[in-house]
Amino acid sequence: MIRFRPVLTLIVMALVLTAGALQGKRLGARPVGVVSPASTMLEPRSGHTATLLPDGKVLIVGGMRRNQDFYKSAELYDPLADRFHPTGEMSVGRVGHVAVLLRSGKVLIAGGWIGHGCTASAELYDPATGNFAVLPAKMTTPRGNPRATLLANGDVLITGGGEHDSPGGIASAELFRMSDMRFRAVHSMDFGRVSHTATLLRDGRVLIVGGRGEKVNAVAEIFDPKTLRFTQTGSLRTARYKHTAGLLPDGRVLVAGGSDERDWSGNLSSTEIYDPKTGQFTAAPSLINPRFKLPEDAVTLQSGSLLVAGGSQQVELFDPAAGKFVVASGKISAPWHFMTETRLSDGSVLLAGGYANNDQATAQTWIYKP
Repeated sequence: MIRFRPVLTLIVMALVLTAGALQGKRLGARPVGVVSPASTMLEPRSGHTATLLPDGKVLIVGGMRRNQDFYKSAELYDPLADRFHPTGEMSVGRVGHVAVLLRSGKVLIAGGWIGHGCTASAELYDPATGNFAVLPAKMTTPRGNPRATLLANGDVLITGGGEHDSPGGIASAELFRMSDMRFRAVHSMDFGRVSHTATLLRDGRVLIVGGRGEKVNAVAEIFDPKTLRFTQTGSLRTARYKHTAGLLPDGRVLVAGGSDERDWSGNLSSTEIYDPKTGQFTAAPSLINPRFKLPEDAVTLQSGSLLVAGGSQQVELFDPAAGKFVVASGKISAPWHFMTETRLSDGSVLLAGGYANNDQATAQTWIYKP
């Protein structure tokens, strides 16, 4: 019997470990994943856009190398090869524009800063040809750093944005209509906004949160595509802009980070959750790191957790089951601001570009794997 004791011990240990793992699953424990370097983009970029295409590649458009050095160029990221390749060129260099994948499979590019002002021009990228085509119809208003939301009917809602050299945002909004490929003005928001968030709710409405008008505000509004009007809803507990927001599995919206009126010296770690059923915001657990100049949309992972990256070297995840933020293994090389985060077809996330504590952009990218 003595000779079998090591075997029995191993069996018992295996049973204990298995029971522990099952208990961890019952308690809602989830792996936090790891961040590791990926291949570099063809150009250093910040303030660019990154759009997942139907074939699984990512379209990277525009942005800037440094202040007043804006790109017309675009590139494609191939996740299978971990390589970037050049593709078509826009008609004008843009930073702080919007990019939306339409139902047709083409990508709408609109607005943005073009030097010392902003533009109302728009163009379509066709993945089949790799080319951009300027739309004959322009937006109703020039907009720098607006927000764009694909609605359930295929139209695109475009809200706010900066206007020329003004630090504040505008209140106007418009729709890009798929039926005639034209822009149509809708009723304005109650407040001017730039660097706000716009989150599509499960019922098809759009939650507009924070941003800067005459000052950084705490007001939230709801756009109803049935009436084409905005109505005020509950106010944020903390006024913020340059924050991020993401839809939780239960239909609520997490709003995280950003900055107050102090901008660089007013980075926020606070977060809050909006409940569409009550129309109210409630306090949520704080980020581990204060951060701002974040991607507008926090990426929702297959697990239901939300990924928050940028403004810090660490990548955080909000676990709705545990009700807290956790840090992923690995770091990005600097607290890159205005980087992009794109969930890939396999559930991993591409983190690309941005600038740190000066206006020099990076070409570095990273992959987060759950």
